[in-house]
Amino acid sequence: MSSYAYLFKYIIIGDTGVGKSCLLLQFTDRRFTPIHDLTIGVEFGARIVTVEDKQLKLQIWDTAGQESFRSITRSYYRGAAGALLVYDITRKETFDHILSWLQDAKAHSSSDMTIILVGNKADLEHRREVSTESGEAFAREHGLLFLETSAKNNTNVEQAFLTTAAKIYEKVKAGDLDLSTERHGVKVGASSNAISLLDDATTETKSACC
Repeated sequence: MSSYAYLFKYIIIGDTGVGKSCLLLQFTDRRFTPIHDLTIGVEFGARIVTVEDKQLKLQIWDTAGQESFRSITRSYYRGAAGALLVYDITRKETFDHILSWLQDAKAHSSSDMTIILVGNKADLEHRREVSTESGEAFAREHGLLFLETSAKNNTNVEQAFLTTAAKIYEKVKAGDLDLSTERHGVKVGASSNAISLLDDATTETKSACC
């Protein structure tokens, strides 16, 4: 069993058909399936990545985009460290619904959750309905990370997950997340380096209090 310093819980959200499951499959299995059944409830995937020489396990929950599953999806916001908020650049209505998804996420998750806005299907430039500038502006306005991706061509898929992991790890190093609970979606792994870092942070906290 591979050791890792930390486990980060992710959730992927957005309308039906924007490519959430394809992003997960490309990231975890490095493959693309053009025809994918609609997600019923949630799907799960995991992969270990390296950020700043630390092994991090990303535990990723891909949620259904249908309104009928919204109540199930909300239960997965709790305890998530990161979220990929996905829309389809060729379908403007999926971008128009992003604010609703974001409000839902903020209402049911920790305020410390790191969110990246992802404009997927960038390989279909000839059918684009949402400009890159519109995505960038929305992300900037709401304090989100931003990338355009193509699950089909594997463009920026790694970066979407790794950029989010790097941001979460920054918060871990800064002591912004309480690692004694899993409320923030971060769990200390079996790596002695991670435990040592956590112990150091605890010692510093005690020193500051005493």
